Amino acid sequence: MPEVVIYTKTPCPYCDWAKAMLQRKGVAYREIPVSGNRALIEEMIRRSGGRTTAPEIFIDGRCIGGFDEMKALDDAGELDAMLGVGKKESTQETVNVLIIGSGPAGLTAALYAARANLQPLVVDGSQPGGQLTITTDVENYPGFPDGLMGPELMDLFRRQAERFGARILGGEVRSVDLKRRPFRCEVDGDVILAKSLVIASGASAKLLGLPSEKKLMGHGVSACATCDGFFFKNQEIAVVGGGDTALEEATFLTKFASKVTLIHRRDKLRGSKIMQDKAAKNPKIGYVWDTVVEEILGGDKVTGLKLKNVKTGKITDFAATGLFVAIGHQPNTALFRGQLEMDEVGYLKVKPFSTRTSVDGVFAAGDVADSRYRQAVTAAGTGCMAALDAERFLESEE
Repeated sequence: MPEVVIYTKTPCPYCDWAKAMLQRKGVAYREIPVSGNRALIEEMIRRSGGRTTAPEIFIDGRCIGGFDEMKALDDAGELDAMLGVGKKESTQETVNVLIIGSGPAGLTAALYAARANLQPLVVDGSQPGGQLTITTDVENYPGFPDGLMGPELMDLFRRQAERFGARILGGEVRSVDLKRRPFRCEVDGDVILAKSLVIASGASAKLLGLPSEKKLMGHGVSACATCDGFFFKNQEIAVVGGGDTALEEATFLTKFASKVTLIHRRDKLRGSKIMQDKAAKNPKIGYVWDTVVEEILGGDKVTGLKLKNVKTGKITDFAATGLFVAIGHQPNTALFRGQLEMDEVGYLKVKPFSTRTSVDGVFAAGDVADSRYRQAVTAAGTGCMAALDAERFLESEE
């Protein structure tokens, strides 16, 4: 087996996801926590070729990058060979309810299905806990008047679902066949036959799509403030976006940066009033309106941005040592394209007043079907609905 070393920090959901992937594969690794240790931070940055992000993963001394790079290698079928992981013997089982995704929607569906004695199985996916695990303070979830961290909330969801007998399987659904029942799903080589299916696979952060963004990802470009804000102490950085996510990222980053500039393509923000007010009162946050990022400047690390005013067309250079991208999310529904009805963006279509999709026995909950609200509490609500819909479907079939 090769030597695997992973540099991590706290908090860092991407670090947790990377470790979870290695654990699922049965790969031993040496973890080097860098939080609060300047010498180890500098060692990590030097060994990784200047990357200012966490985690950083090394296989036999070679840096393969962070979680996103490791997942890309896994999706391409190359990671197992690099890790010396042999092909395991495939297993097959049949379940009443298979839930894809372990965010608020998936785990609430698991809780309700378990309490109905349906013995649900949850496939937690490559990002266990979903988007809330990369959220800092959650202040608007009912029942927590003092707020709490996103990962803490998702841990409570998970423990409650497991308490009633929900099984949570570490892994990722690679293919689905919805043409016949039970539905056939492949999970990392194993086959699960599902009498009903709840899709709660959530959404992933969108990126700008610039070649320079890809080149400098980890070298000053990031999509996770909680993961990488620490590396920008006393620096001037930028956040692109105008919704709650961008405002939350900007506010969090003021704990480290000397100045945070919010770049937005419109002349007013889309975020909630409370988040806008919080940002407006923060003296470290500035704004550039009616502007898009045309290019990210820098060789080995970010040195600035090339900005374009969408009204005048004027191009200007903007000095910054970091850029955090928070421009929205894309539903994780590519796996179901051609099998389920969805809109032009990729959100699954459900029948009115239900979570039923275009295929009987398949239900959608959370951000895969919600292009409007996209809140933890609404995701949990539709997770409850999906479990109840699945229960009634199974009863009608029997």
